[in-house]
Amino acid sequence: MSGFKSDFLRVLDERGFIHQISDPEGLDAQCLKGPITAYVGYDATATSIHIGNLITVTLLYWLQETGHRPISLMGGGTSMVGDPSFRDDQRQLLSPETIARNIESIKKVYARILRYGDGPTDALMVNNADWLMKLNYVDFLRDVGRHFSVNRMLSFDSVKIRLDREQSLSFLEFNYMIMQGYDFVELNRRYGTVLQMGGSDQWGNIINGVDLSHRMGGPQLYCLTTPLLTTSSGQKMGKTANGAVWLNSDLFSPYDFWQYFRNTEDADVIRFLKVFTRLPLSEIARLGALGGSEINEAKKVLATEATAVVHGREAAELAAETARKTFEEGAHSDDLPTIEIPRADLAAGIGVLAAFVSAGMAASNGEARRSAQGGGLKVNDAAVSDPKQMLTEADLSGEGVIKLSLGKKKHVLLKPV
Repeated sequence: MSGFKSDFLRVLDERGFIHQISDPEGLDAQCLKGPITAYVGYDATATSIHIGNLITVTLLYWLQETGHRPISLMGGGTSMVGDPSFRDDQRQLLSPETIARNIESIKKVYARILRYGDGPTDALMVNNADWLMKLNYVDFLRDVGRHFSVNRMLSFDSVKIRLDREQSLSFLEFNYMIMQGYDFVELNRRYGTVLQMGGSDQWGNIINGVDLSHRMGGPQLYCLTTPLLTTSSGQKMGKTANGAVWLNSDLFSPYDFWQYFRNTEDADVIRFLKVFTRLPLSEIARLGALGGSEINEAKKVLATEATAVVHGREAAELAAETARKTFEEGAHSDDLPTIEIPRADLAAGIGVLAAFVSAGMAASNGEARRSAQGGGLKVNDAAVSDPKQMLTEADLSGEGVIKLSLGKKKHVLLKPV
């Protein structure tokens, strides 16, 4: 469906967020009647959420900007089980203490993106442990479990793929779909929530909540999912050579985050500007029309605006300035990623290949050696010509650091302590 009448769905449609909606006409009509309440759930399986989660947090942002109330649901209860969707094995079970620490850590990102408070469109942060951890097992089976068809649950791709690969699916994991479906019903009871949103891989889990409400005599609920975001070359969005693009600065620095978007493929610039920035569509169209080398200016805008969303405007501007000094002036800044090394080790000498591995710029000495042979490794902006070179205190710059560079865009400072 296109031509949505509600501001919320029209914005999502124009910016490329919509993959599936359970009842497009019905949801559009609900949004027109008045403020709705919608949520996205996040399991606390790590100390940070990643860039894939940023897409769904952005759904909540646009929901709030168009006059509705968002709920960020923390999975304090569901994280005790773990979502088995599209996994080959069971997730590691986490203790309640670990889950609580993870929730406290990832809350920081939401506070930068959503406005929390007590107003009619202020965001709420809710923890499903508040009801899931208090359930009576037998009562839950009789009142909720009886509404779920095992045959239908086995047909969902998230489960079917696991079984087709002859990988075990534990009874514990099988309950996850029931718990997530019940979350939707409970949030409707408590807060009048009528919409759950998530990534396209969550469609089966989300639609369970819609069906459960119907079977339990509840109101009509809706679900909306976003497409799986891939680059134009077919790679899954959010992966780097060193792992996931996390949103917490202690796991992935604002500078690295800026660089990640600066390195966007030309064909993805407009799409990513729509999804990851707050720029008006008219400005995005202007940036997308830039050709040749000018597209790099659009990439810098994308990098700065996306970084500002996650880390704040000051951190974004600092990352942009650091990049400018590094690439245009050949200088370095304290804002570059910094690795501390024992001064005694540097005094004794550190192999240059091992230094690049320790800095996370190569997976092994062999990979670092191949990069050096291709002229891709530099120490203090000088190409590494001898793979047996040793780094010592004599290599420290006037600022007391050693600058390691991989290609033109990745830099790390070694700082003796």
